[in-house]
Amino acid sequence: MSSLQQRIRWSKPVIFLLCLLPLCLLTVRAINNDLGANPVEALTHDTGDWALRFLLLSLAVTPLRLLTGRAWLIRYRRMLGLFAFFYALLHFTIYLWIDQSFLWSEIAADILKRPYITIGFAAFLILLPLAATSTKGMVRRLGKRWASLHRLVYAAALLGILHFIWLTRADYREPGLYLAIFLLLMLLRTTLLKRRLERA
Repeated sequence: MSSLQQRIRWSKPVIFLLCLLPLCLLTVRAINNDLGANPVEALTHDTGDWALRFLLLSLAVTPLRLLTGRAWLIRYRRMLGLFAFFYALLHFTIYLWIDQSFLWSEIAADILKRPYITIGFAAFLILLPLAATSTKGMVRRLGKRWASLHRLVYAAALLGILHFIWLTRADYREPGLYLAIFLLLMLLRTTLLKRRLERA
């Protein structure tokens, strides 16, 4: 085993634990009653924020790989993408369970009535098949269709950011920053891939 393979092998558990750190800190805050005046809102917002952050981190892997020429970076993309889904699932579960108490008629009415929830729900539905087909076996089984399916991650990220912007009432700096990062990543990806094809 090469030194690079060894570093990747040992770094993955470290990155895995770092990805769990936001959940651990949120759990400690909940145990210590340190979630503010509206704990449910704090739990919902924090898990949603981290879902977006990990989604953007996963989207940053390819541009970073193309910029640096470090192909091994791609080995972390799946983990980051799955953690994005994990935090999105927590975000959605908190809404269904703690906020809405699994009252399905009210949940359905809420999704249809409030556009930002409709958009957020659409983003989550897009992430579901991406997470379900993230295994090596599914990559082999789907072949070229796998890449086409997983391009939907860009739509999920954009819808997630729009969901955040729409529910924000006053301070748009954080969702605006996410939107700027997303657009920059898309520009970098398009430009770098175009240059790569021109050199081929």
